[in-house]
Amino acid sequence: MTKELIFYTNPQSRGAIVHWMLEEIGQPYSVRVLEYDTTMKTPEYLGINPMGKVPAIQHGDVVVTEAAAICAYLADAFPQAGLAPALENRGEYYRWLFFAAACGEPAMFDNAAGWKADTADLQRSIGYGTFEMTFDTLAGWLAGRSYVAGDRFSAADVYVASLLNLGMDFNLIPRKPEFEAYVAPLLERPAKKRADAMIQGLMAQGV
Repeated sequence: MTKELIFYTNPQSRGAIVHWMLEEIGQPYSVRVLEYDTTMKTPEYLGINPMGKVPAIQHGDVVVTEAAAICAYLADAFPQAGLAPALENRGEYYRWLFFAAACGEPAMFDNAAGWKADTADLQRSIGYGTFEMTFDTLAGWLAGRSYVAGDRFSAADVYVASLLNLGMDFNLIPRKPEFEAYVAPLLERPAKKRADAMIQGLMAQGV
């Protein structure tokens, strides 16, 4: 029997990353839309994610939170979608998926909040070092590449492209040519467009 796949989200959240990933795997799933400060904080949902945040998925008895982890899990749970690369490219895949989550996102939002690691001691202590170092490093890797790992699209591209697109749209990161060249074609993928249309539909319903 196929395990039920439930997606907990809010249309104005990081759930957009997972929504794209779910459309890429091409498997049926149900959407549970939660509201900030109300349904995200109910005892029922806190049993899914004690942080009271979205996104989260429940796949049968398995619960996964954190967008990067959900992308990696779905790629492995549905190998027929081909979203986890071959072993020879798996190092690059894990490296940049988790670099984006562990360095890219914190650096982006710390910088937006006006906080900087402005001493050598802090830069040594913080995983991402500095905002500039983080995004220069990512730009250097993406230069001339269509995909993060190997020569085909993977779950890592869902996460990395989503982060960069958000950052550039809201002027949280510089519009480096390497980022624009990498992100633009990925945003045209049919699965991304389907996810965006569904998100817009949820927003239009006021949920």
